[in-house]
Amino acid sequence: MRSRHLAKLADIERGLAARVAAVGAAFGADHAPLPPVSLGPTRDPAHGDYATAVALAAAKAWKRNPMEIAEAIARDGAKDLPDIERLEPAKPGFLNLRMSPDYFRDIVRDALERGDDFGASDALADYGPLLIEFTSANPTGPLNVVQGRSGSLGSTLVALFRRSGTKTESETYVNDAGNQLDILAESLYARYATLCGVDTPLPEEGYEGEFLIDIALALKQRDGDRWLRANLDERVKVLGKFARDIIVEGQRQDMERFGVHFDHWTSEAALHDAGEIDSVLKELTASGHAYEKDGALFLRTTDFNDEKDRVLRRSDGRPTYLAADAAYHRDKLRRGNRRLINVLGPDHHGYIARLNALVAALGYPGSLEVLLAQYVTLKRGAEVVKMSKRAGNFVTLAEVMDEVGVDAARFFFINRAPESHLVFDLELALEQSTKNPVYYVQYGHARIASILRKADSDQHRSAFERAGRGADLAGLNHPAEFALISRIADFERTVVDAAKARAPHRLAEYARDLATGFHAFYTDCIVLSDNPTTTSARLSLCIVAKTTIASALKLLGVSAPDQM
Repeated sequence: MRSRHLAKLADIERGLAARVAAVGAAFGADHAPLPPVSLGPTRDPAHGDYATAVALAAAKAWKRNPMEIAEAIARDGAKDLPDIERLEPAKPGFLNLRMSPDYFRDIVRDALERGDDFGASDALADYGPLLIEFTSANPTGPLNVVQGRSGSLGSTLVALFRRSGTKTESETYVNDAGNQLDILAESLYARYATLCGVDTPLPEEGYEGEFLIDIALALKQRDGDRWLRANLDERVKVLGKFARDIIVEGQRQDMERFGVHFDHWTSEAALHDAGEIDSVLKELTASGHAYEKDGALFLRTTDFNDEKDRVLRRSDGRPTYLAADAAYHRDKLRRGNRRLINVLGPDHHGYIARLNALVAALGYPGSLEVLLAQYVTLKRGAEVVKMSKRAGNFVTLAEVMDEVGVDAARFFFINRAPESHLVFDLELALEQSTKNPVYYVQYGHARIASILRKADSDQHRSAFERAGRGADLAGLNHPAEFALISRIADFERTVVDAAKARAPHRLAEYARDLATGFHAFYTDCIVLSDNPTTTSARLSLCIVAKTTIASALKLLGVSAPDQM
């Protein structure tokens, strides 16, 4: 399943590859490897619609002048290459292709026929099953902006892979075991005891956010002052679970509001309770990948290019985070997932090598890939936003959604490459102008919706009905029309390439470029004119542009409003 124009481009690439082979033989270079032919959109429409640098690649291998090779490949022009109007060499060794008008018209026809499925493919059908884990959080407070960025990146990656034919599931991991939960319990107790009239300071390294006051109120309402008299072990166990359950439910509600829906919520505590930690440590020891030293258990991560071996179980018998990760990743892989992608926070850079070593030791080398969602700096104009009164020393995702809305938050969090530090201007996210990228794209969709509403009137209804069937596509002739169609045509390729490159920000860039292409078309071409054939043809193009913008926004988790 793929767009017709991509199948045509593949045929053209094969035809050009045959020419490259013939030229290589003529130059006596048939012993050298033949470079692949890959067609991509040109940066400047004046240079054509597609281009390939195959002559430059061949020149390096063949030790020939690249322009000499490009001219030889293009000597017969577009002969025997369908849908090409012109094939021309260009310095320093490119081949530029100008496509025929019928090629562009057929893209519109194909898009009309496929509707919402336009841009979907099975290009990565053999890639999965794939499990993408993201926004995994400690249940010690509300989700913060880095976790919001992770949610936007992870959920868009899931959507991109699914759109490209990969069986993909989403998951988040709740780190609800260990010392942090004990600190949470004692932090809650301090708030609770104070509410009960016993002024109690927060523990050292305790959680300061006001959200714990709300949880303490709920605890006092349920249990009165009974925990003032309870023994420490019981108090820590019950209060930790009480706080965890409320915080995780709040995180779940934030994610649902943010448009992020996980197929699985996995609990670290559940792995401990099920005996999975002890089980995986026994497996690693039996396989020779773990060994005892000074009373502790170590994983031989140096066998898999880590800088030193890592502790799985401390000398006092307590398992480390790596032991829990071993059980968790074994569980994910045993569920039948061929590949795993983890989207982690920026402070996990040093953890990547040991995770890769871990899955290799479990018998699944190369199955894990780790992406880091880098830090987010929030600004209002020139002012940096540093902290939240409610959460303490960070700003919550919920506060960002409250201020700018879900659409702007989703788009801005994904607007740069995951590995790049993100500066999020809250003031810009609220601005209704072309400077605001999400507003600009959504406005393009709303503008097309307005045109189509006007077209569905007595004056243009016949043209509107014909447009839906693509009855008058021969009326598409203007360069601005073809420029917009060229952008529409690149949707499927963008989706697949963004998935393959783990670069969901490319889809946001594509959405902006597509909106720019539509605005340029709208400036140069009157859609609703006195010529019914031209009106019908341009309405067909508007329908396709609207569908494609909506599809891109949906993959980004952003709405496509019909009015603004």
